[in-house]
Amino acid sequence: MFQGMEYVYAVYRTRSFSKAAKELFISQPSLSANVKRIEKKIGYPLFDRSTKPLGLTECGEHYMQSVEKILAAEKEFVDFVNDWGGLKTGNLVLGGSTLYSSWMLPVMMGRFSRKYPQVELVLVEESTANLEEMLQSGKLDLMLDNCELDAELYGRYVVQREHLLLAVPTGSEINRHLEPYQVPAEQIRDGSFLQTQVRAVALEAFREEPFVVLKPENDTRKRAMELCQEHGFAPHIVFELDQQMTSYNITCSGIGSSFISDTLVARVPDNHKVVYYKLDSEKSSRNISIYWKKGRYFSRAMEAFLNGL
Repeated sequence: MFQGMEYVYAVYRTRSFSKAAKELFISQPSLSANVKRIEKKIGYPLFDRSTKPLGLTECGEHYMQSVEKILAAEKEFVDFVNDWGGLKTGNLVLGGSTLYSSWMLPVMMGRFSRKYPQVELVLVEESTANLEEMLQSGKLDLMLDNCELDAELYGRYVVQREHLLLAVPTGSEINRHLEPYQVPAEQIRDGSFLQTQVRAVALEAFREEPFVVLKPENDTRKRAMELCQEHGFAPHIVFELDQQMTSYNITCSGIGSSFISDTLVARVPDNHKVVYYKLDSEKSSRNISIYWKKGRYFSRAMEAFLNGL
């Protein structure tokens, strides 16, 4: 029933018989015949050919779930075999959101690649929700994020502590009254802003200000709402975005204030269009961690990557 599943899976991934045929280096009629042969053996159609792009039937959805489990099991076996070669072959699939994929993972990958140049590294850039789903299904080996995943399902290695700050457009009138609380970017880069003599701003001063926030499923958004609630107000939200970097750029454009991590501030160039304020709350700090799925084979490549941190 699963013999020839690579034909069906290619069509599923590309949502097109013609694209899948090109990818598989076979003719489209030959691919269609192979898929129909499998559907005949199953006794039900796998694809809803009336939709564009091509959709799955209910039977097809369950078939693909089974195929992905088979592929994940096959990958685990390949990882095991590769270990016997002393990391002279194989691959390691890493995932992170835009911020971590842009600024943190490349440094880690470079360090690993210099030591194990024959191991292929794959970087997946996605939202936190999609990354967790990929980690759970076996499509990712390791995931770098600031979220808190279920400790019963995932192992973790804490890379560093991260802190949220309030970023405010320089042109905002409120900055005139809060100048003693403004934190220079260089203090954020060297971590000295965490010293007790650097005063935190009273967040309730911003209750009437417009805010740029991330979407509800994002950890930064959740913490932002809790921080505002702690200070007795609900923020006036003018934008909801997917990525922290976009939120930062919107703030620099003068539209509204945003909650930004010191991870980002430490890596972007100085910008005179934004002012930073320290926040004093347990909710303003969190761990950046590397996660893996418990119970799956922990490859030597995964182990070597973590050991190199």
